[in-house]
Amino acid sequence: MTNKRSVARIFSVAMTMAFLSACAESTARNEPAMDTLVSAEWLAENLDDPDLVVLDCTVLVEATEDGGMRSVNGRANYEQGHIPTAGFADLLGDLSDNDSSLQYAVPSPEHLAAAMGELGVGDDSHVVLYDASGSAWAARVWWMLRWIGFDNAALLDGGLDAWTAAGQPLSTEVTRRTPKTLTPNPRPELIADRSEVLQAIEDESVVLIDVLPEAHYRGDMAFYERPGHIRSAINIPMLQFTTESGQFRPHEELAAMHDMDRNTQYIAYCGGGIAASLSAFVMTRLGFTNVAVYAASLQEWAADSTNPMDTGSQ
Repeated sequence: MTNKRSVARIFSVAMTMAFLSACAESTARNEPAMDTLVSAEWLAENLDDPDLVVLDCTVLVEATEDGGMRSVNGRANYEQGHIPTAGFADLLGDLSDNDSSLQYAVPSPEHLAAAMGELGVGDDSHVVLYDASGSAWAARVWWMLRWIGFDNAALLDGGLDAWTAAGQPLSTEVTRRTPKTLTPNPRPELIADRSEVLQAIEDESVVLIDVLPEAHYRGDMAFYERPGHIRSAINIPMLQFTTESGQFRPHEELAAMHDMDRNTQYIAYCGGGIAASLSAFVMTRLGFTNVAVYAASLQEWAADSTNPMDTGSQ
């Protein structure tokens, strides 16, 4: 009797181990090993993966006749040449709340999930995001995906320039993938609003980070209604995160720029929440566990004279 039980137990364990091994092999086959930052070489090797969705997130910034700047939809740039199989993620269209008076306003989680689903992103997809101008636009899409609970996304290190520099081809064929279902599981703490920023000014446990150039932080120049920075904010300019080629600096250099407590609460901001998303991307990769983006940033804050701002160095 004892021998029969022992044999049964051994058989049960063996079957369980075989099942787990099969699951592991299946997972390994279906899910490419993908970091949150991938190289052009990695992307070229995995471009034929049916579960991999590549998205061009380009927005162009142009000078206006009055000396200002304006954002231009990057679809025309996409149509002139993009990474093969890439779709176009429209940050000035379907991926924003266009009923808002603010540019690049974050849509509802349900709206964003539906828009990404139309681009072929489903719950089991892997996504690589890139743009043609410094990766901040791609980082904004990465952060919004993270905000709605989707973690299988990465940035292409160096963006479109890195792809072409590696001798990889471009395509002019517009990609339309079969729509999929992306289920939102929001993390509301990843997007901060005005009231949270206002409270953070007097809260020593929360650190505000201005990621705009130092001259803008000091108030020597102003792209928004008022010069300077949100009161109490420190300055870690986003432009220093990448090299002249547009690729991210080594981990140790980025870590030295962020020599702070990894568990403190941080809120990053810029002008419209784009550069701040790149900052949040970098900080997340460095192991910071409590980072939010003030999505409306100075386009909202500076326009209201009751919101406190300061000028000068930190």
